[in-house]
Amino acid sequence: MQKIYQESLNPGIRHPCRNDQGNWVTISQPTLPLPLSAFADPAQLALMLPGGPAPAGLNGIAFQPWQTAPKTLAGWSQTEGQASLDEPPLKPKNGKKAAAGVVITEADGRIWLVAPTNGFGGYQATFPKGRLEPGLSLQATAIKEAFEESGLQVEITGLIGDFERSLTLTHYYTTRRVGGLPTEMGWDRKPCCWRRSPGF
Repeated sequence: MQKIYQESLNPGIRHPCRNDQGNWVTISQPTLPLPLSAFADPAQLALMLPGGPAPAGLNGIAFQPWQTAPKTLAGWSQTEGQASLDEPPLKPKNGKKAAAGVVITEADGRIWLVAPTNGFGGYQATFPKGRLEPGLSLQATAIKEAFEESGLQVEITGLIGDFERSLTLTHYYTTRRVGGLPTEMGWDRKPCCWRRSPGF
C-alpha cells in the first residue's frame, strides 16, 4: 500500500495533490477503501482513492494514466474525444455562467461519479463538470473537466441536455471511458465511484 494512500485514510491527513494555489488540502473525512473485488460485480459500489490501488482494467479497457493529456487551453481546444453533434446553443440567463459536464458510462451499464473532497461545492457525489473557459468549446470543457476531476479520458457519445443550477447552466454529455487512471484525480475530488444505473 502506498504511503500517501495509507495516510489519506487518517483524519487530518492531506490529499496527495495540491490545490490550485499550490497548497496542501486536509482531508477531514477520509473515505475507507473497498476491496478491489467490487470492480468485478456491476451491482456493487466500487471506489478508487487518490494514490491508492486500482485494478488492471475494466470491460476490456486498461486503467493507465493519460500520458498525452493536453497541458494548455490551446491543447484542450483540439483534444481528441470531441464528436460531431447537432447541438443547440447554450444560452445562460439571469447572470448564470455557462458550464459543461459529463456522465461517463461503462459497457456493463455502470456510471462514474466523483465525490468532492470535504464536500467541496456542497456535493457528496456528482458528475464531473466545470465552467466554460475562454477559447474552449463546451465539448472540450467537458472532456477537460472529466480528466481533472476523475483522472479519466473520455470520448463524447451524445448530448443529454441543459441543467440549471444556482450559479450555472450546465450542458451535459454522455461519454464513454477510453483511458485514464482514477487514482490520479485532482485535489478537489476524493474517491471516484460508480454504481449500476437502472434505466439510464
